[in-house]
Amino acid sequence: MQTTLEILTHPLLSDTTHGFFTRKGGASSGLFAGLNCGRRSTDQSDIVQVNRTRVADAMGVRAGHLATVRQVHSADVVTLAEDTDLEAVRDTDADGLVTARRDVALAVLTADCQPILLADAGAGVVGACHAGWRGALNGVIEATVAAMQALGAREIRAVIGPTISQRAYEVGPDFMDNFLTEDADSERFFSGGPQGRPMFDLPAFGLSRLRAAGVEAEWSRHCTYSDPDRFFSYRRATHEGQADYGRLISAISL
Repeated sequence: MQTTLEILTHPLLSDTTHGFFTRKGGASSGLFAGLNCGRRSTDQSDIVQVNRTRVADAMGVRAGHLATVRQVHSADVVTLAEDTDLEAVRDTDADGLVTARRDVALAVLTADCQPILLADAGAGVVGACHAGWRGALNGVIEATVAAMQALGAREIRAVIGPTISQRAYEVGPDFMDNFLTEDADSERFFSGGPQGRPMFDLPAFGLSRLRAAGVEAEWSRHCTYSDPDRFFSYRRATHEGQADYGRLISAISL
């Protein structure tokens, strides 16, 4: 069984311990083969815990200090204080986490949506958010930045990890209308696909939101849909008629 984790990092976050973990190196099998960290998947719960413990070890924290939330495509963000009950946080509906604590790693799960890791290492503040199209449109990126600023962050850097790229993200006109109704300039994130339907550029949309919030930001340029050996993908699993799909994990700590 392969146990070596593959952890993607980015120089913008070099002052932190961080990683966008691929599916390689996990204990799961079948549809979830590799490092499936999704507790809400139909994978065996004990195997998912083994995978999450491996991630915690790689991040240098105890397994119970790998902090996650119950992601619901919202704009809600949890701030972890020194006395925050991390077990309770795990069952909190939210899509972002921020902290100034040094004994925890913040983590989000994705399978096409954007995992965004953020840091102002000088101020001692880190953040992580799960930003699919709905969460990003609802303002989870700006809410995460604001929560970090409330802890004293001023020079925030962020990296969008592996996510679905525009060439794999065909959508319908109703989807596009969600964006144009809010901002007509959002048309720049759509282009015509091979079937004449809009193709949405999710990471470009995420970058625009981050940069508008005053954050220096980059995308890792990894497409989850196009690389099945390294990444889980909800859309790819759907196209292949699979019953479920694995969840990737991305984490950051001071």
